[in-house]
Amino acid sequence: MDIRSIRYFLEVAQELNITRAAENLHMAQPPLSRQIQLLEQELGVKLFDREKRHLQLTEEGMILKHRGEQILTLMEKTELELHEFENGISGTLYIGSVEGSGPWLLARWIDDFCRKYPDVRYNLWNGSSDDATARLTKGLCDLALIMEPFDNEMLGSIRVSSEPWAAMIPGNHPLALQEGDSVDLKELVGHPLIIPSRKSRSREIRGWFQKIGDEPTILCELSNYLNAFALVQKGVGITIFPLSAGMDMRNEAVVMKRIVNPEHIANYVLVWDNRRKLSAAAEKFVEYVQFEWRG
Repeated sequence: MDIRSIRYFLEVAQELNITRAAENLHMAQPPLSRQIQLLEQELGVKLFDREKRHLQLTEEGMILKHRGEQILTLMEKTELELHEFENGISGTLYIGSVEGSGPWLLARWIDDFCRKYPDVRYNLWNGSSDDATARLTKGLCDLALIMEPFDNEMLGSIRVSSEPWAAMIPGNHPLALQEGDSVDLKELVGHPLIIPSRKSRSREIRGWFQKIGDEPTILCELSNYLNAFALVQKGVGITIFPLSAGMDMRNEAVVMKRIVNPEHIANYVLVWDNRRKLSAAAEKFVEYVQFEWRG
C-alpha cells in the first residue's frame, strides 16, 4: 500500500462513485477500479460494498478512510516542515481548538503573529478538548488550545485565559426573566440541563451540585455549542457552557447568565506534545503566546 493507492481510495471513498472519482483524478475508470481491487487484495479485506444500488464503504473501508486521511495529513505536514527548515519561519501551523473562548483567542494571536511572520499559514481544527488532545498526541496538530482539566504528563502547557461558567436559558423561562446577569447554582436544581459530554467535564459539573447537597437533572450531554443553542432556543432545557460560548448567539429567545454562589471558572491552556520537536513556526508561536501576548 503506497501513498498513490491511498489517494485513489480516498477519492473513491469521498465520491462513492468510481466514474466521478476517476474524473477528479484525471484518469480512466477501468484503471482506477483495478487499483481499488489490487488494494483490497493486498489488504485481504473488502473496502466497498458493491452489491447495493450505490457504492458504500464497509466497516474496514471506514477504518482505512479514517487512517488514510491521517496519513495524508501527516505526509503533507512533514513536507511543509521540511520546506520550513530550508526557508526559515514559514510553513503551516496545525492548531486544534475548543469552542468557547478558543476561536477568539486564536483570532487575536494569529492577527498579531501574521504581522511578525507573514510567511506562516494556518490549518485550524475545532472540536472537544479530548479530541483536540488526541489529534495532538497523534501528530495531527502542532498545538492545541483546550480547557482544563487535562491528565497527560506528556503535554507542555501555558494557561492563557479564564472565564466564568454560565447558564444559557430559554428567553421565556422564569430564570431568564429575573433581574440581573447571574443565576445561583441552586436555582438550576430541578430544571432539565444540557451539559458538555466530555467525561471529566460532566463529572465536574455534577460535582458542583453535589457540593451544595443536590443532584442535577441532566437531560442531554453534547459536544457542540450550536446544538446546545438550538435546544435552548426551542425551550428544551438550560445549557451550562463557558460564558463566551453564547455571547454571539444571544437573542430574545436565549439569555446568558453567569453561574454564581458559587462561581465556577473555565481555564484555557495552550498545549503541545513534549515527545515531539516543535517546528520552528510552532516554537515561535508558543514563545509569542507565553512572553509577548497580553490578554
